[in-house]
Amino acid sequence: MAVLELPVAATEIPRRPPPFARPSFARTLADHGLEPLRADGIDIFQINVGKLCNQTCHHCHVDAGPHRTERMTRETAEACVRALEQTSALTVDITGGAPELNPNFRYLVDQSRALGRHVIDRCNLTVLLLRSQPDLAGFLAEREVEVVASLPYFLAERTDAQRGEGVFDQSIEALLLLNRLGYGQGGRLQLNLVYNPTGAFLPGDQAALEREFKRELDRRYGIRFDHLYAITNIPISRFLDFLLESGNYQRYMERLVNAFNPAAAEAVMCRNTLSVGWDGRLYDCDFNQMLDDTVGFGAPAHIRDFSVERLAGRRIVTGLHCYGCTAGAGSSCGGTTA
Repeated sequence: MAVLELPVAATEIPRRPPPFARPSFARTLADHGLEPLRADGIDIFQINVGKLCNQTCHHCHVDAGPHRTERMTRETAEACVRALEQTSALTVDITGGAPELNPNFRYLVDQSRALGRHVIDRCNLTVLLLRSQPDLAGFLAEREVEVVASLPYFLAERTDAQRGEGVFDQSIEALLLLNRLGYGQGGRLQLNLVYNPTGAFLPGDQAALEREFKRELDRRYGIRFDHLYAITNIPISRFLDFLLESGNYQRYMERLVNAFNPAAAEAVMCRNTLSVGWDGRLYDCDFNQMLDDTVGFGAPAHIRDFSVERLAGRRIVTGLHCYGCTAGAGSSCGGTTA
């Protein structure tokens, strides 16, 4: 299949935002009476099973691609299930890479469903068409797995520019397949799309974008879906590379800082989410995971040491990139927050 081939090493050093002459995120929180930021339970148990992906997208904060070798083992997956059993988390959010390419993906889905938890699959859509995954869409439907799929735009040019030549057409084919299985019809099979801006700006109004996407995808292709999540691009990894190379870093950071919203800060996803890395290390969110910033302030930092008591109310590790989740209407894995 067509993918956008960029030079991606087997392992990469996390790229952090460079110094920025504005208040630290912690100081901004303190100015609004929100520091220290603490978790308020574990409602979402997020598992990143690795960085292997059949695509290489410009905006990917995971640095995922076909050449990545990081992969969650069965031992770590089993430890995740044991930890999940100890929590009251209602949702298991499985991500990657293309999470479906990990041989333990279906194990995690089945074990999570056996525990009565709702499961989300962060899907790039084209993986559903791989010859190695002929029954994947049916597997997801049979287990009532919610599909959250990235689709930068409802036109080919903008989507392919971000995700690779030919990806749009394959994404449309995959969405039609999901529709035929009953996804996106307003029932138990939830199909939600993710929109990321293609440049150095904040996403538009989520509700307006959802109406536009629903109208155009239905009119042009007969595709239906449930919700659209508008997510801000976080200044780390490949998107940070783009900002620096295009000379947009300072401007973008100014935009994020100036749009800081205390209501969005109070509702950030790290307050009710625990993120597990492919190697079992624990993080406050998927973005901290990509920066190798494990949970801190004395909380157990590996799944083998999991403790609900010590993690549910943990103090959250923050940094400059956190301005991305607190700008404007806020941003999370489930879209806007404020």
